[in-house]
Amino acid sequence: MEHLPPPAEELALLDRELAGLDLRRSQLLHRRAWLLSVLRTPGPLTAAPPPVPAFPLPAGRPPGPFAAPGRPPAPAVRTGGAQNVLLTLGGLLLTVAAIAFTLVSWGQMGIGGRSAVLATVTVAALAAPAVLLRRGLSSTAESLAALASVLMVLDAYALHEVALPETGGLGFAATASAVLAAAWAAYGLALGGLRLPLPAAVLVAQLPLLLWAWAERADALVFAGALLATAALDCAIALWGKGVAVRVTACSGLWVTGGAGLLVALVESLAADAPAGAVAPGALLLAGSAIALSGARRAPAAVAVAGGLAAGLAAVAAVSGVLVAGVPAGWVVPVYLLCGGTLLAGVRAPLGRPAGQGLVWASGAVTAGSVLFSLPPVAVSLAGPVSQLGRVWTGAPQGGARGALGAAGLPWSEMAAAPVVLLVVAAVLAAAYRSWEGVLRWAGPVLSPGPSARGAVGATAPVLGWAGLAVLPAALDVSYTVAVSVQLVLVVGVFAVAVGALRRGMTGVALTASVCGAVGAVGVALLSLGSEAATYAVFGLLLVVFVAAAAALDSAVAPASRPDRVPGAVQAVAAGAAVVCAVVLAGACGASLGLAAHRAAPLILAVPSVTVLLGARLKAHTVALPIEVTGGAAALPALGMAMGDPPFLALVLALCAVLAAGTALRPERRPVAGYLATALFVLASWVRLSASGVSSPEAYTLPVTVAALVIGVLRRRRDPAASSWTAYGAGLAATLVPSLLAAWADPHWLRPLLLGAAALVITLLGARWRLQALLVLGGAVLALDALHELAPYVVQVVGALPRWVAPALAGVLLLAVGATYEKRLRDARRLRDALGRMR
Repeated sequence: MEHLPPPAEELALLDRELAGLDLRRSQLLHRRAWLLSVLRTPGPLTAAPPPVPAFPLPAGRPPGPFAAPGRPPAPAVRTGGAQNVLLTLGGLLLTVAAIAFTLVSWGQMGIGGRSAVLATVTVAALAAPAVLLRRGLSSTAESLAALASVLMVLDAYALHEVALPETGGLGFAATASAVLAAAWAAYGLALGGLRLPLPAAVLVAQLPLLLWAWAERADALVFAGALLATAALDCAIALWGKGVAVRVTACSGLWVTGGAGLLVALVESLAADAPAGAVAPGALLLAGSAIALSGARRAPAAVAVAGGLAAGLAAVAAVSGVLVAGVPAGWVVPVYLLCGGTLLAGVRAPLGRPAGQGLVWASGAVTAGSVLFSLPPVAVSLAGPVSQLGRVWTGAPQGGARGALGAAGLPWSEMAAAPVVLLVVAAVLAAAYRSWEGVLRWAGPVLSPGPSARGAVGATAPVLGWAGLAVLPAALDVSYTVAVSVQLVLVVGVFAVAVGALRRGMTGVALTASVCGAVGAVGVALLSLGSEAATYAVFGLLLVVFVAAAAALDSAVAPASRPDRVPGAVQAVAAGAAVVCAVVLAGACGASLGLAAHRAAPLILAVPSVTVLLGARLKAHTVALPIEVTGGAAALPALGMAMGDPPFLALVLALCAVLAAGTALRPERRPVAGYLATALFVLASWVRLSASGVSSPEAYTLPVTVAALVIGVLRRRRDPAASSWTAYGAGLAATLVPSLLAAWADPHWLRPLLLGAAALVITLLGARWRLQALLVLGGAVLALDALHELAPYVVQVVGALPRWVAPALAGVLLLAVGATYEKRLRDARRLRDALGRMR
């Protein structure tokens, strides 16, 4: 093959072109770097760039549109940043050198040399910043001031090691830290341009009192006093200190030392076993509260709220610690609750709005803590009735209310105050809810709640009141009968509150009261299972309560045009609960009569029959559908009870079918109830045939099928739009399904053959006349019948093949389906659409 030009010349040409491209790329990169440096350099954007030497171009090549500079200037380094880095490194190196000199080279010099060197270096380091500040070298002055601070610490260490070795280390450290704090403070005030000495002085000032207390081996109260005294100093510096860094450092120290001091004092107050022993910790807590309040009056809003919160909590702990020192363990929480409530009087004091809000938060925190400590007995009272499920109608439990809850062994003496706490808080919240405007006027600008605050208060009050009353029988250890009676009265009262609130439009109160009533109703219902008489009494009264509540809410139910549907929802739940109570009473009647479970099942159906009549009477009322749905669900326990006896199960199914058929007489219920009645009738006939031991069900089902198909044909003539399932589904299923079940259990060939032929004819007729019911039922029965006939041969073939064949065939099938997935999906959709178009 000939090359034009020759390969050697073409290779040289390519090399020249590649070199030119590399050179051009280098020019563009240099130009880009230069433009970036121009953009980063401060100055007017329109200033002309300085001339730069152009990069030489190869001979014969014209210059490009951009003249690339040969070596653009590097980006300028910020002077301040570089200076700070250099000064920091220099200061660190000098500090390391000073430490090494003090620790290593100190012993090689005499006492005079040592003193002279340290004194000279320290004085020089302290004096140099003043000169540097006058010349405007503030960064250098800061570095030397930091070095001087380290040298002063080393001087103190050297002084202890050489001149005062017999002095205790902790005591000397306390004195040295105090001296250093004072010296650094004076130095920082004298040289106002330095930023480091004053924060360092504040930081070191946290140590003297603590180190002195440690050196004297003081007790915990002295440590708490030292911490609080340091916190007082920090508070003063944070309020009147010079500079933001000083105030931030002092504020941080205040929170650390003050919090630690209050915590130590609180522990000592809680550990006191007599009022006299709690006085000293209480005094420290009050001192800490005063410190927090004094700082909160001048602090920013967020810090002032936190200060008011800390002050309020400390004051409550101080007073309560003295009062509860001689009080029994079960009544400690009410004392704290009382002190926390008294704290609200501080909102009228001239403390400023943020500090007053902190006191309100402190009172709320104490109240919330008291409620939390009172919840365990409430949980026991709610969960305890579940234990009665294992001893239904065995008689009144031993041990009264506590025995009925299965909690006789709990320390109830330590939980005796729980109902008192809950009821007091509920009463206070209810009073605040009723006199909301007056509370806001009394509190003034301290309280500024949002629009939903009142609703939250009103919704919480019924919950706490109900919880306090619910735990009262167990706390007082009353008898079982009294406990059940109290719980019943409580349920009635809570539902009365809920109904009244809904009628007045108080949705939040009504919702929480309704939930409490529902939970209480479940609890007392479970509690009543221990006694037969209690079961009838409780469920009978609950039935009356729920019916009365549903009836009383008629005028409060919101119309469909309003978004508030809470009354209607509560009414529907009450109606459904009434039906449940009726079902339980019907089941209890069967148990009282000594009937077996399957014989008592028809009694349960008395409730669904009543709900069917009520639904027909109420029609479009809000509670009509909940009553009917709950009544229909009540048939499920009846079916479960009759499951052990097939004849009774057939009877129960037939009765359910009659009820569904009665419901289907109403046009609005016909689409669901009609199909349900048909299915139940057919299922009842199948169960009846199976229970009678019929081996040839066709003799009983074919007449029914013929009659049903005739009726279906007449229906389709009168209403061509009627579905094939409505006209022919029940009639075909009445014979096909029992025959299929019989064919699967028949070892002979005649029944499967006749059934398959009949199913094939039905399938073809359904495909010919486009009737969905015939096609689906006939095809399903034909497939299952064929599977029954082929099953023995399939088993034989599978047994003869190697075991790897089955997974291999499955894999091939999956691969084939996956490869043609989209086509199979389209086929399935077309089949679904074709079935959907059939009648």
